[in-house]
Amino acid sequence: MREPRTSYGREPPHQHQRHQPIRPAHRPTAVTTWPIQQSTATGCPLWGTADRATEMIYGYEILARAREKPVRRQRGRQTLIRCDSAGGTHDFVSWLAKRGRWLSYSVGMVITETIHSHVLKIPAPAWTPAIETDGEVRDGAWVAELTGDLLAGWPKGMRLIVRKERPHPGAQLRITDADGMRITCFATNTPHRPIAELELRHRLRARAEDRIRAARATGLRNLPLHHTAQNKIWLEIVQIALDLLAWMPMLALTGPARLFEPRRLRFRLFSAAGQLVTTGRRRILRLARHWPWSHEITGALERLALLPNPG
Repeated sequence: MREPRTSYGREPPHQHQRHQPIRPAHRPTAVTTWPIQQSTATGCPLWGTADRATEMIYGYEILARAREKPVRRQRGRQTLIRCDSAGGTHDFVSWLAKRGRWLSYSVGMVITETIHSHVLKIPAPAWTPAIETDGEVRDGAWVAELTGDLLAGWPKGMRLIVRKERPHPGAQLRITDADGMRITCFATNTPHRPIAELELRHRLRARAEDRIRAARATGLRNLPLHHTAQNKIWLEIVQIALDLLAWMPMLALTGPARLFEPRRLRFRLFSAAGQLVTTGRRRILRLARHWPWSHEITGALERLALLPNPG
């Protein structure tokens, strides 16, 4: 069985381009992030258009999640809301920035003609190299902050940050791109932090797309049943499987195995032949010695056995 080929990142930058490592934005100590472009009930993506219905769903979902958290953790803008350009509207950003909500946001924005014209006027020294999670310079990517009249009409304290990046070979440029660079933009209300760090935090939101891809490979690609009530049960089962696929690599796997996609997990770990033997009041799991990934399974079971009993 041929496994899909996996390509990894770009070549590492030169040593003189090293930056001080920063704490990865997708694993904060006190900040909770939710990919709100993905439904919490089913894992399905919501509407991609920034209409009123989408804004209402975003608002109700965020409000419901915020009420689950203790009140003592609501102050200080410790709750971060990240979403794509579907949430980059005046109504939704104003809802997030309303006084008393104590929310930080990082919202993708559509590249309008006004934003595009301002990007073309940014001088070369104003661009800052983008960075990776380990603090290294991201090859072929730069960020800059837009200020001035462009922010008129938006909530107070909003920052508008743009990124230009060299597209990968074969990618087709859009009409909003400039000088052969892919242009993206997002808005945030987080002050006093470097724009490269804020751009990294927003870029890591793409893990939601990984969850959607995993959901499609786990049963969300098709609804197999005829009635809506039956498909709701199917979606709940898919959600349980996604929760297991999200927590199992974090708690039990290490190294490259933590990045396995669902199909590779099925082939290497879940379909391994084994025999469960009970003897002397002990249960012994016997795995095939020739299976190349038996050590991954035994190591995962040992790590799970060391975890404290949640009960």
